[in-house]
Amino acid sequence: MNVRFGVIGTGAIGREHIKRISQTLAGAEVVAVTDVNQAAAQQAIENFNLDANVYPDDKALIAAKDVDAILVSSWGPAHEESVLAGIEAGKYIFCEKPLATTAEGARRIVDAEMKYGKRLVQVGFMRRYDHGYVKLKEAIDANEIGEPLMIRCAHRNPTVPETYSTDMAITDTLIHEIDVLHWLVDDDYASVQVMYPRKTKHALSHLRDPQIVMIETKGGISITAEIFVNCQYGYDIQCEVIGEEGIVKLPEFSNIVTRKSGKLSQDILMDWKDRFLDAYDAEIQDFIDSIRKNGAPQGPTSWDGYVASVTAAACVKAQESGVTEPIELDERPAFYDEGARKNEVSA
Repeated sequence: MNVRFGVIGTGAIGREHIKRISQTLAGAEVVAVTDVNQAAAQQAIENFNLDANVYPDDKALIAAKDVDAILVSSWGPAHEESVLAGIEAGKYIFCEKPLATTAEGARRIVDAEMKYGKRLVQVGFMRRYDHGYVKLKEAIDANEIGEPLMIRCAHRNPTVPETYSTDMAITDTLIHEIDVLHWLVDDDYASVQVMYPRKTKHALSHLRDPQIVMIETKGGISITAEIFVNCQYGYDIQCEVIGEEGIVKLPEFSNIVTRKSGKLSQDILMDWKDRFLDAYDAEIQDFIDSIRKNGAPQGPTSWDGYVASVTAAACVKAQESGVTEPIELDERPAFYDEGARKNEVSA
């Protein structure tokens, strides 16, 4: 039986997910949509020729008996309320980042899910499903380079809109590195400092760009993350893990190499959606498959969303203070331990 989705938020990312569920992936269908702009919700149904209902708000959609799972792709500040309502109703939830806009909000979701007694929530950290990051994880877990000592990474965009602010370099951009690096080395963060190199002439007056974020883990791994969102030349994601006995590096995005007019060249992506298109497909397919086969999602958890929120808040504080700031996480509940998840899924 197909997993029946209700989609909350039919903006750009919501429409992309509706398209992949209805046209690309297997085992699911979209049966309900809602958006603060009801016309946009109706348009989404028509654009993708869906046999689906438009609901006036998220509460009505979540209450619908024919909705098995909700996909939250609305405005970030609205995520927490929708996720909490979904948990209360016992619905499976795929929530785009952020899980909540504050660490306290993310913790409320964690507590609500544990009170319900079953994993219901998966957070949209799609980089864990990218082939390159998966291979990095496999190499690290297999101890191919020994214990990780340092990580160097970069997140570069050609340009950003006028609405992009300095803190968004953390909350909208680095947030992906915050999650995927934590997953790669399985080591909690301890502290963070932010430095500002010489400002690029391409950044608007209100934006400090580039930025260098230096994070230390509890195990002593030193992470240096560059954020440069007006690099001009393309969308470029880099990651290199230096271990005691070797180095592993994220591969370049596959593209053809051209020899012409005395030059050897290779195109660089300009759009982030192209870089992680396959990962977006893989994460939603995994959500669908794990629900159908095991009765619970197995991807990034509410706890992962909490870790990202706490870390991002400390990074923003470090942006403002200019000094090293502690990253203070609660102790991870046993509910989110790997063994506990496996036992729960098999129950």
